[in-house]
Formats: sequence, C-alpha cells, structure tokens
Amino acid sequence: QVQLAESGGDLIQPGGSLRLTCAASGRTFRENFIGWFRQAPGREREFVAAISPSGLSTYYTDSNKGRFTISRDPPKNTVYLQMNNLQPEDTAVYYCNAPQAAAARTADALWEWGQGTQVTVSS
Repeated sequence: QVQLAESGGDLIQPGGSLRLTCAASGRTFRENFIGWFRQAPGREREFVAAISPSGLSTYYTDSNKGRFTISRDPPKNTVYLQMNNLQPEDTAVYYCNAPQAAAARTADALWEWGQGTQVTVSS
C-alpha cells in the first residue's frame, strides 16, 4: 500500500500561484496514473487533473485547463500541480491519489486518501 502526502497549500490572493506536491512512500507509484482532486466545504470531492505513468498524457477539467499543470518526477516519486491565476472558487482541500479511470475525470480513486493540503484563495 502506498502512503500519500500532499503539501504546498497556502492562503493566497486571487490571481496568485501555488505549486502543490504529492509525495509517495511505501512503494513507488511510477507505474500508476496519478491525479489531483479537491473538496470544497459542503461539496463532493472532485477531479482536478491526472497524469499518465509516462507523463506524456495529462487530463484536466475544462475549468482548470490552461491554469493548472500537472507533472511528475519519477526519481523523486513525486507529482506536482502548478496552479496559476487562482480564484476564490479554487478554495478547497487538495488531495492526490491514483484515479480509477483518469480519462473519466471522476473522483473515484484506488488508494486510501491522505490528509490533503488546504488551498484558500481570498483577498
């Protein structure tokens, strides 16, 4: 079983940028699609982005495409989410996990959820 640890969340003003980091321990996740998900207060967890094992294929929602970039560093067993032009509606706890089907862009995932990292966008 892989353990996931998310970090990089912060309080940031609208229009700002953050880079989130997902680090894995327990075993490598080089062979897995990895995704970012988020859950805002009072809402269901939702898909944000995903990346293939090779890093050559990425998946985003329409609202995130062009603002968010997912990437991975296999030697470090790490996946990143660069978020630009953040808006108040991006406020949520962000999680990483292995999506059941990246192309489906659902919040269904394979592993136990970590603690997540809080992103708050507010002036």
